[in-house]
Amino acid sequence: MMKVAIVGCGGSGKSYLARELGKILEAPVTHLDAAFYDDEWNALPMDKFAELQRELVAGPRWVIDGNYNSTLQIRLESCDTVVLMDVSTISALYGIFSRQLRHGAGHKGNGVHNRIHWGVIKYVATYRRRMRPRVMAKIDEFASGRADVVLLTNRRQTRRWLQQVAAQHS
Repeated sequence: MMKVAIVGCGGSGKSYLARELGKILEAPVTHLDAAFYDDEWNALPMDKFAELQRELVAGPRWVIDGNYNSTLQIRLESCDTVVLMDVSTISALYGIFSRQLRHGAGHKGNGVHNRIHWGVIKYVATYRRRMRPRVMAKIDEFASGRADVVLLTNRRQTRRWLQQVAAQHS
């Protein structure tokens, strides 16, 4: 496990998992929200964002968290492990609101990018029905059979999996 792509709904725990996994694997961690948005929430042009990801995945070790379905193929074709944070809608909604309470709004420099508005709430509320099938299809097309696919359905399972990975890499 040297190149890990972490995907899943907002509020599912992707950034937490990426930080912890990066420590265990001693791999650089990239939070795609931090790469895509500047401090004023301006988006990087998509061609530059895709090029940045091609540069990131060319490295020998990495952990990258974020969905960005339009560029997901870049990460899936290069990773050896895909982790899908497949938590319930209620858990993801709880995640975005509790993150806002814990960290406040804005950029925190540690992968925490909080900006809750109706579009974010709607995205999280409809993720399992609308986006998850698209993400699963891309995982099947670009990673299955070539990369290990890990499905984590709740925070307890995520902590146990991290403990197992830590034990294997100690």
